[in-house]
Amino acid sequence: MRVTVIGCSGSYPGPDSPASSYLVEAEGFAMILDLGNGALGSLQRFHSLYEIDAVCISHLHADHCLDLCGYWVARTYRPSGPPPRIPVHGPEGTAARMARAYDLDPDPGMSETFDFRTLRRTFEIGPFRVTTALMPHPVEAYAFRIEHGGKALAYSGDTGPSDTLVDLARDADLFLCEASFLEGPSLPSELHLTAREAAEHAARAEVGRLVLTHLVPWNDADVSLKEAKSGGYGGEIELAQVGTRYEL
Repeated sequence: MRVTVIGCSGSYPGPDSPASSYLVEAEGFAMILDLGNGALGSLQRFHSLYEIDAVCISHLHADHCLDLCGYWVARTYRPSGPPPRIPVHGPEGTAARMARAYDLDPDPGMSETFDFRTLRRTFEIGPFRVTTALMPHPVEAYAFRIEHGGKALAYSGDTGPSDTLVDLARDADLFLCEASFLEGPSLPSELHLTAREAAEHAARAEVGRLVLTHLVPWNDADVSLKEAKSGGYGGEIELAQVGTRYEL
């Protein structure tokens, strides 16, 4: 299984990265995990838009799903004709939300291009076994565990502190964990994690490698990394960067 960081900026695109998006590949099957604003352009540096086999959306905030709009245009109006419909797995209401985002009539909305499916607890996508868990966040939001060939990727999506996230990430080879906040007083609950909290979750889950992501542009990423190293996790910690590839 190969994981490529397409976008890792939190809340809005930054100068060096679009918002959240990751390309997960195995056995010739390519799946996009989130497609936040700005990610569609970055994706084209690493993979053909017309050779994506499935999309998973963690939640319906713009920085995780909005570039489905541009992707709908790219697939629907390709000069040589539209490619086959692909599944888009997301929270309940994803099809209606994306139709509104592009000011389309809800019927058919984008459904002639995307086969919208509501996320389930555990299911198969191509060669992957996917497990989801609901996270504490202001909207319906999910974390993912993606398994293939005895290896596991865990992705937090957006979340506040969560024992459920620890359970989902248990023994994962790679943990992409959001680290939106720096340490400070009166941080809102059930919204995001600090980098230190991300490391604490990684330590409890005993993951193989921690990659801090959803890094908000107004923060100093080097400070995030420093704070994560105080979280008690003994493994490798690094900052997500566009184009980095992980072979699992």
